Amino acid sequence: MSFTAWMAAGGALLLTMALSSALIKRLPVSTAAIYLGAGCAIGPWGFELLRIDLNDSASWVERLTEIAVILSLFIGGLRLRLPLRHPAWRAAFRLASVVMIASIAGVAVCAWLLLDIDPALALLLGAILAPTDPVLASSVTVGHSQDNDRLRYALSGEAGLNDGAAFPFVVLGLLLLGPTSLSELASWAGLRLLWAVPAGLLLGYVLGRLVGSAAIALRTRNRDTAAPTDFLALALIALSYTAATAIDAWGFLAVFAAGIGLRHAEVLAVREDPHPNVEPTAGQVHPPAESLVSPNTVTESEMAEPAVAAGVLVAEVFSFGDTLERMLEVLLVGIVGVSLATHWDPRALLLAAGLIVIVRPAATWLLLAHSPTNRLQRLLSGWFGIRGIGSIYYLAFALTHGVAGAHGRELADMTISIVAVSIVVHGLTSQPLMTWYDRQQSRRAKPQEPVVSSASP
Repeated sequence: MSFTAWMAAGGALLLTMALSSALIKRLPVSTAAIYLGAGCAIGPWGFELLRIDLNDSASWVERLTEIAVILSLFIGGLRLRLPLRHPAWRAAFRLASVVMIASIAGVAVCAWLLLDIDPALALLLGAILAPTDPVLASSVTVGHSQDNDRLRYALSGEAGLNDGAAFPFVVLGLLLLGPTSLSELASWAGLRLLWAVPAGLLLGYVLGRLVGSAAIALRTRNRDTAAPTDFLALALIALSYTAATAIDAWGFLAVFAAGIGLRHAEVLAVREDPHPNVEPTAGQVHPPAESLVSPNTVTESEMAEPAVAAGVLVAEVFSFGDTLERMLEVLLVGIVGVSLATHWDPRALLLAAGLIVIVRPAATWLLLAHSPTNRLQRLLSGWFGIRGIGSIYYLAFALTHGVAGAHGRELADMTISIVAVSIVVHGLTSQPLMTWYDRQQSRRAKPQEPVVSSASP
């Protein structure tokens, strides 16, 4: 196909999605599942317009997925407004640590025992499939900054944290594929795990907090209504990622923490100088600043209020990030659909069933015990371990860092197949289950009416 033909096909898909958005919202299927189907139609299983082999295209797929994950992590962090000590964070921390490690081990054991995959390669596969997806999980994660639901908060925090927390275990899997000494393992534990994880989080948070506070102060002082917020967001993403890389910390974690830091700069601004339309009330949390402004109509005099400047900043970052995120979702899930014909492995059905139905739910149910979540939230947290773009990035990273030949082919086939299964299974169940969950939560929150006895006193 020519470039013009590709432009026409892409435009037709986007136009269809835009005009039928109301219909799609009523369908029990996610947009990611639709994009996957469109990719399959374009590829060898459909009209054979395009063929993609990840083993040959790993270098550019790595960079493309890296950009998508970085952007999604930053926007995801910006949505999380609760203080880090709030109980809602506890389930997220457990999901991104002990539950993730249990899932890696469970997938590795299943792949080794059931599919006879080399143990080191099985561990690498488990690590690649460890991160839950911040791009495709929008229907089950926090959709706006006032959403403090424990289930959505846990899944959002997990998706942001484990995309970086899984990196040490991907590196460990690559290390174990060859001859490995105890000194190399000790170096991995010290540098890649004990240093790189907390250093990335701390660096990103500090940068986000400082840049956000400086931007709000400058816009307030200068009453600047035309500042390029998209440049500010891209600069913060780039600086946090590259600074983390420079000190051997994990860039994904730094970018996620930078989004949280920028959000906390907004929280600090409205705490010190509340929005003019908000009456200060003891014990009441100030609403997110972006919910009180309309960026396109803010005047210079209104911009002198720090809460207004903070609201405009955050609202414009969301507008810029959400658009890019949706475009990258169409492109990358479409690539998964196209490549599925090349990489489909029926054995993945067995491993996907083990991960989705047994390993993840069991680990979540056991390891979220005594956390501030109820039984229903723990059950659904176990089900919604959506795999997606993060796993494709780690696959491409492994393929460009020494995994080749039969090992590379097997790794690509299993990863692409399991990600596709996850997109379909979770895409078909997310909307019905979350609708049911919201009804159950509403019933629990509704106060019980007193029972009036008809018997006489």
